[in-house]
This record gives sequence, C-alpha cells and structure tokens, in this order.
Amino acid sequence: MSSIAQIAQTLQTVLVHEANRLAREIGFTQRKVKWDGSSFIKTLVLGFLSSPEASYSQLSQTAAAVGVNISNQGLEQRFSKTAATFVYEVLQIMIAHAVCANANPFRVLDSFCGIYIRDSSVVSLPNSLVDVWRGVGNQSGETAALKLHVNLDFQTGQIHGPIIQEARAHDQTSSFQTERLPAGALHLADLGYFNLDRFAEDDAAGVFWITRLKLSTNVHGPDGQSLDLMSRLSTSEEPLVESQVYLGQEHRLPCRLIAVRVPQEVADRRRQNLKEWGRKKQKPVSAMRLKLADWTVVVTNVPEEQLSAHEVLTLLRVRWQVELLFKVWKSYLKVDEWRSHNPWRILCEIYAKLIGACVLQWIFAVSLWPYPDRSLFQATSTVQQWAMALTIAMQDLTQLLATLTGLCNCLMAGCRQQKRKKHPATFQQLLGLR
Repeated sequence: MSSIAQIAQTLQTVLVHEANRLAREIGFTQRKVKWDGSSFIKTLVLGFLSSPEASYSQLSQTAAAVGVNISNQGLEQRFSKTAATFVYEVLQIMIAHAVCANANPFRVLDSFCGIYIRDSSVVSLPNSLVDVWRGVGNQSGETAALKLHVNLDFQTGQIHGPIIQEARAHDQTSSFQTERLPAGALHLADLGYFNLDRFAEDDAAGVFWITRLKLSTNVHGPDGQSLDLMSRLSTSEEPLVESQVYLGQEHRLPCRLIAVRVPQEVADRRRQNLKEWGRKKQKPVSAMRLKLADWTVVVTNVPEEQLSAHEVLTLLRVRWQVELLFKVWKSYLKVDEWRSHNPWRILCEIYAKLIGACVLQWIFAVSLWPYPDRSLFQATSTVQQWAMALTIAMQDLTQLLATLTGLCNCLMAGCRQQKRKKHPATFQQLLGLR
C-alpha cells in the first residue's frame, strides 16, 4: 500500500468493518447497538491521537464526533478485560497492513533492497498487570512491563510491528530474529540482536549487515590467529582502523572490522555510563570495555567496493532513526503514560495509541518519506491538530480521502528540518555520500 486512497480505504476497513466483526466475535458487543466496536475503537484511537492525555470528558466528545452520545460514567464502564482483548486484536489486524513510499531520496541506499532497523522499547506497567505482561523483576519482586518490537525499513518508511512481548523476554526471542530478509537487503543491527548464527545465515542468503561489535566476541585476524583488539587499537595513531577479520571461535565468519576514534568528551561520557551501569547491576566493568570506549567498533559483511569505511559509519547513524520513532511514540503519543488506575483501561489506552502510531507511520510514508529533510516531530504535532477532522471524516470515504489529502499536503509543505552547519544532521550526511 503506497497511496492516500489506500490508507483511507484501509482505515475504514479496519476501524469500522473489522472492528465490528471482532467486537461481536470476542463478545465485546452482545447485540446490535449504536455504541458498537467501531464507535469504541475510533473514539479511543482518534481521541488519544488528538489528546494523548485525554480525560473521560474529552473522550466522550470524540465519541459524539463519531455519532455516539455516552456519559463519562458510561464510557468508564466499557473498559474491561474483554475491551482490552478487543483493542489488542484490532491492533493485530492493523499491523498486518503495510504502507511504503514510492521514492528513496538517498542515492547511497539504492544498491540495497531495503534498509531494515530492528529494535525494541519497554513500557513499564502497574503490578496489577503482572499476569498479563511480566517484567524483568527487581528486589521488590515481580514487575509488569511489555516490550515493543519494531522492524523499520528506512528506505521506504514501511514499519513492521509493533509486536508486543512481555518485557522479560530477550530481544533474541523476537519474531523478527527468525524473519528472513530479502537478498540484497541491509540489516542495521542493535547489540540486542547481535547473533553470529543469524549473521552467518544472512551472509549465506545474500543479506548484508552492519553492527557494532559485541566485545565478548572472539575476533581473529586475516592469519586466523586470535586478535587482541585492545592492543591493536591502543597502539594505533590513526583515527580510523580497518581490517579483514573472522568472527567467532567456531563460525569464523569473514567480515570487515572498522574502528573510529571518538572525541574525548564522547569517550568520557561512555565510560561514565559504563560505570553507572556497573553500579546498578552490581557488576565490575572490565578494563577492556573502559579502554575501548575511545573507539566505535563496527563489523560488516558489506564489501568495500559497495560501501567505503566512511559510508559504513554514516549508515550506522541511520540505526538511530528507530529511536526517533520510539521518541515520537513516548514523547508525543505518550504510549507509556496514562491517567487511570484501572488496569484494563490502561491496556486499552496503550493498544489504541499503538494503533494511532501505525496510522501516523502510514501517513508519514506516503507524504514525507520521499523528502530527505523530513521532521517526524513537527509532522506528529500537525497530525494531532488534524485528528478531530479525521474523526469527523471517518464516516464517509470520500470525505476521509479529502481530509487525508489536505493533511498530507500540509506535512509536505512545512514539516522539514533545517540544515545544520556545525553538526550536520543524518540526512545531510547521507545526501553527501555517493
């Protein structure tokens, strides 16, 4: 799906027809009433998209905009375990749909069949939900939390997920770990997804990867001998070191190792963070980790003729784009904040906000993604201003299409970043590559 018309059609399909079907199947609605599954889901999704801290009074006003008059008390009574299950199932249908851009503004990405960034973010929950989503636990006992897994194709703006998992589960158990990427794709991996078995499988399938090196990994030089990375880098007078290496004691996975020295203030900040991490975990931080804070160490199977060392390091910065996505969700949509003590309303609110996050990304993909200097933060604020107009337009496909078209025109006209001279933004650095 890659057009405004398809977004409008899919919104009506999911938030109206599928929502009503699911509400009947799950038992959220027992009979034909005006306050049906579609009315409930549109009230939550669009109400929280418009105002992430919406009160019952504000949600009741959104309900009126979709054609249902309901009191604050009546709305409050609708939040139950069944309601949470219903909104969760609508989210699952929502994430099964995908939207992507028709144009990629960065030439350096053209040689790849997708630039995939996988990452996760945790949302802490009240302990009353520990039987639904279990957290990692602490000194006080079990906690409740959920983890959001996302797979973003930076080349097209297409988002896979968010897949929800209990927070105690490791990133390695994410379904994205076993999901095959197309040959020629590039995976920008977080250390939580560092897995030599997977890298070897990707390499054999023609899938490329760039990742920071997990320091516990056995590294062997071109001669097959174990490489003392700390000694190799500490004796180097060059700001950038590149070498062909083999990863793993058993895998002996061939790749390029690229290390770049970071500014002193960055190294000092890294060491401070490492010491703080060690204090919290009550674990000593090794001298090697503290010393290697002076360097950013990257490994990749992308050949030098396809990407230079400088281009590899620039593309590594793209991995942080998924962090911007999580920042939009938490700072603007406030998926990790709520005003209620009712655990089922809290879950309904989180799931509804995540449906809104999917809508946001669809709109961004068809309007902003072809522009290198897009600003997701400005665009999110603009969409929130238009949320009530979308609510009213949802009743009619033609009106919804016209409203979405007007919204996308506004996004394309004004939601752009300014260029920076002293510290160029990632999009500027990408545009500067071949």
